[in-house]
Amino acid sequence: MDFEYSVIALGFFAFCGGLIDAAVGGGGLVQLPALFHALPQYSLATVFGTNKLSVLAGSFSSIFTYLKRIKIIWRLMLPTMISAFIFAFFGALSVSLVPKRLMEYVAFFVLIVMAIYIFLKKDLGRVGSNIQVGRKEVLLGIFWGGLIGFYDGVFGPGSGSLLLFVFVRYFGFDFLNASASAKLVNLGTFSAALMFFIPSGNVLWAIGGVVAVCNIAGSIAGVFLALRYGSGCIRIFFLILLVFLIGRMGMSIFL
Repeated sequence: MDFEYSVIALGFFAFCGGLIDAAVGGGGLVQLPALFHALPQYSLATVFGTNKLSVLAGSFSSIFTYLKRIKIIWRLMLPTMISAFIFAFFGALSVSLVPKRLMEYVAFFVLIVMAIYIFLKKDLGRVGSNIQVGRKEVLLGIFWGGLIGFYDGVFGPGSGSLLLFVFVRYFGFDFLNASASAKLVNLGTFSAALMFFIPSGNVLWAIGGVVAVCNIAGSIAGVFLALRYGSGCIRIFFLILLVFLIGRMGMSIFL
């Protein structure tokens, strides 16, 4: 009975995580703590691997809908995706080497800075600018893709939100296009991490499958909301999410 209750609870949090992740990123900070709570007997790597399986499924379900409606700037996205893929794999290899507490402090600080910046910049991401992609932008994409890709491989929660912020702040995307582009990069980071977690036996397929189905359902709902209400709504939703994530991570770190 306890196991059945845990699976139902996991399904609920996976749905919520998928919905949030598809719209603004950061769903891992909803789903991952639920997995930790439900699977205390398993290693950190196994929990991470199971989580990556489900969020990859959710990302696949959302990105195809986005691709039909959003123009992707492939000249920027391809090098960013490749860099993120490579560094996410190395991040997954480093799971046992990089202190989890250090990653929590870094993510906590970055989330606070992001929230303050977006709150003060009222028009940021509401309307996309005329995006020019030259050598500088490509190199910047490779840098951010690699940095966030490594973080995603070694820890993960909030990586989609970080990507969304980067696309809005440094490349002039509106929030809707940034959300779709972040999902595209996350496909690479999740896949790369699973290239380590699956061969090393760190994926619980039965539980991961149930969580994946619920994550997919949430992702479909999240994409619908994002496309229906646009960048202005995503900006508000993103700020609310950041406040929630900061509060949740703060309690985890300091209490």
